[in-house]
Amino acid sequence: MNMKDVIKSQYRASLGMMEQAIVKCPEALWDDRGKKNRYWHIAYHALFYTHLYVMPTEGAFTPWEKHIDEYQYMGRLPTPPHDPPQIGDPYSKEEVLAYYEQCRKQVDETVDSLDIEAESGFSWLPMGKLELQFYSIRHLQMHVGELCERLGSEANIDVDWMGMRPDVR
Repeated sequence: MNMKDVIKSQYRASLGMMEQAIVKCPEALWDDRGKKNRYWHIAYHALFYTHLYVMPTEGAFTPWEKHIDEYQYMGRLPTPPHDPPQIGDPYSKEEVLAYYEQCRKQVDETVDSLDIEAESGFSWLPMGKLELQFYSIRHLQMHVGELCERLGSEANIDVDWMGMRPDVR
């Protein structure tokens, strides 16, 4: 069994569930400002970090062409004075789906070339590259679960479980 194929399979499964969560989200939930974190913002945050952490290093990362500074953060900014991020107008569902597609392709293009024996490539994450991929998949799936719970409890909409996605190329 090839470790990189396993990593890609689990990214694909989690990303496939993210795609469903985005597509199935009713407009009323997409930018519900009554929530601490808006639906679209959670999806974007999860995709941003998936895109970032599948790269070999921080320096190899180029943000999505429509990235708006601070939109990747939830909670307080990581640098002093640790203010809340400035989150303005939402990304549309179509924009987030386009970013999803870029992330999906990036996983397929990048994982095979990763040195999974190397360090993470990110100074704030003192771990190896292999562990970083598990960390990233867990982060993505945590937010997918958050979106699925919101869909289920507020709109009675289910997202199908995916154990693996070897069919997505």
